[in-house]
Amino acid sequence: MRFTEHEMTAALTGAAKMVLATQRKDVRRGKADIDTVWDDMDRYQRFQLLNQLGDQVLPVLVALPDVEVAPGTRATYTDRQVTETVEGLVGEGGGKLRRAVLVKARTALVQSALSNLPPRQDPDTLTVPDHL
Repeated sequence: MRFTEHEMTAALTGAAKMVLATQRKDVRRGKADIDTVWDDMDRYQRFQLLNQLGDQVLPVLVALPDVEVAPGTRATYTDRQVTETVEGLVGEGGGKLRRAVLVKARTALVQSALSNLPPRQDPDTLTVPDHL
């Protein structure tokens, strides 16, 4: 699937926020909003998290099969398509149990990223800012 840079950035940011929310007690307990926590992080902290997740998520997003996406909708994939793509990229090393856990975790991470994809925009209706 050919995702735009904007789509990949939005997907990766959404997955990063999900990971951050699971790591922070205050967010899990509802005492802090994940968007506020994200905004309070400095650029380097966000970069570190995005960099770690990018190595896991971006290759899978690029390797997903091509699907038709109508303007105004999001790309959708079945759990099987995502799992098969992840399995193909994980490889055979590390033992059976470790591989199974890695595939499950990475599949959940990619599904989280896909749920944060913005709706596809119609290139014919995009407007160019006047200053360009």
